[in-house]
Amino acid sequence: MEGRITTSMSTGEILEVLRNAEGYYLCNNERDVSQSDFKNRLMPMTTVRVAPYREAAGFFSLEVSGGASVHVDLIRKQVNPFERLRIARRAMPRTLLQAVCRGASLFGYRHYPDNVIRFTVREFAKYVDVWRIYDFLNHVPNMIPVFEEVQKTGRILMPSICFSTGKEHTDEYYVEKVKEILEVTGPDVIISIKNHSGLGTPRRIGTLVEAIRKSSPEVILHYHGCNTDGNDIGRMIAAVSAGVKICDVADHGLGAVYGQAPALTLIQTLEDYGKEAVGMDVQALVKASDVLRRERRIYEPFENVFRGHDPTVASYKLTGGAAGSTFEQADKGGFLDRMPEILEEMARVQVELGNWWSVTPGSQILWTTAINNVLYGRYERPSLDLKNLILGRYGPLPFYDPQEWICSKVLEYQRSDGKKWHQIIVEEGGMVKPRDIDLDRERENLEDKLGRSISNEDLALYLLYPFDGTSFLKFEAQYGKTWLLPPEVWFRHGGFKDGERITFQDDNGKPHYIEIISTRREGATVIISLLVDHAFHTQSVTLKGADSCPPPA
Repeated sequence: MEGRITTSMSTGEILEVLRNAEGYYLCNNERDVSQSDFKNRLMPMTTVRVAPYREAAGFFSLEVSGGASVHVDLIRKQVNPFERLRIARRAMPRTLLQAVCRGASLFGYRHYPDNVIRFTVREFAKYVDVWRIYDFLNHVPNMIPVFEEVQKTGRILMPSICFSTGKEHTDEYYVEKVKEILEVTGPDVIISIKNHSGLGTPRRIGTLVEAIRKSSPEVILHYHGCNTDGNDIGRMIAAVSAGVKICDVADHGLGAVYGQAPALTLIQTLEDYGKEAVGMDVQALVKASDVLRRERRIYEPFENVFRGHDPTVASYKLTGGAAGSTFEQADKGGFLDRMPEILEEMARVQVELGNWWSVTPGSQILWTTAINNVLYGRYERPSLDLKNLILGRYGPLPFYDPQEWICSKVLEYQRSDGKKWHQIIVEEGGMVKPRDIDLDRERENLEDKLGRSISNEDLALYLLYPFDGTSFLKFEAQYGKTWLLPPEVWFRHGGFKDGERITFQDDNGKPHYIEIISTRREGATVIISLLVDHAFHTQSVTLKGADSCPPPA
């Protein structure tokens, strides 16, 4: 398709095409759809099955990594995050791969040492073409190490300004924030507007884009929003009409509730405005959703228990990526019936704590605070993260500080030294940058735990998540590349019968089969004998808590 951007082009060529494009481009945000609507459970084989049609569709990029997905892939033993990137690259060699990164928190929840940040970015940048980077306080210094490493690798840098609503969130604020970023990065970047919760009206987004373009006319703008309130098509229409060059979208056959709005709807609507989706093949887009409609049934158990759009998000501002996990937490914790009360409290907490942006790790701070306030009394059980926020450990609050009574309750909680909140802030406040760690020593530690030499990728996963990274690498050593199993097998409930035969193709189209020979129970251990591609195997699994459970009949 004419005007299409591919991996064969240099970063400079891509940016030049974007600057001169008459129309707009689309990013397929599979990662955020998976996170927002299916709790990050999309398996690689779903990506492989739909890949030929997505590759033909002509997206600017496909976001397949970053955010919470890296951690969930490990803790759920779904796939090595680096393997996920390699799978996507093999399946879609011409399409740019994209990841979202939480600045100094990378793909985690707290700030990492500088040398860990740089080492990890270099490893992921071997596969990630486009880096969308944000900080939940819009504190630019927290993003600089990632900015620098991405630019050193020659990848496309997409710094983000997190957007929200309220009297503090003026065009002037965001225009100055864009200028601050460009002073650090230079002009050869794409600036992303991260509308994390799908906030504001189309008109509000349009005026913001106009203000940024008036101040920095050469800047390339990208819009990332969530469709929680069902109105992100309107916001994207306004954004593109005002000059945005790239929008994040979903396949209409997958998600499109808490994640991104459907690509085809946007394309069809913008045609009436004389705007063309550059490089897009609509027929391929339709075929991709035909595949994904069938795949979606597999992931239905992971969808939010509340599946409708929610316009009240404008008050509580919960990011789309947290919608599924928070409702699940409330369901498992036995307080699902109190969710309306908790969301109302979350709206109050947002204002009281400074009206900044509800994205990780800030969204977790707001959510935990709202729950504790409802269950135990307002600010009676503050978390350590809330204490660190008020102390300025994540960076300065952008607009205003919490009221004194909140600071007193939070900072003086469980103190035995009698210090008052203002003294605590003076003596302990401000950012404390984590010290660089000894990477060689950490490499030795992991090699001792695994009993083998390790790769840089192994070390990167260990540095991000010491316990969960180690657990996954041990799991992979014992069971192999289990991601090869199709998701309908991976997520099957109820087990398999003796004599049952499972056939499937791998990511290269090679056929495989597994035949269950026998399954038996010996105490807390289940022993399974099976044939895998004509080879006999026996696997034993120890069940957690099995000692107190009778064996199956």
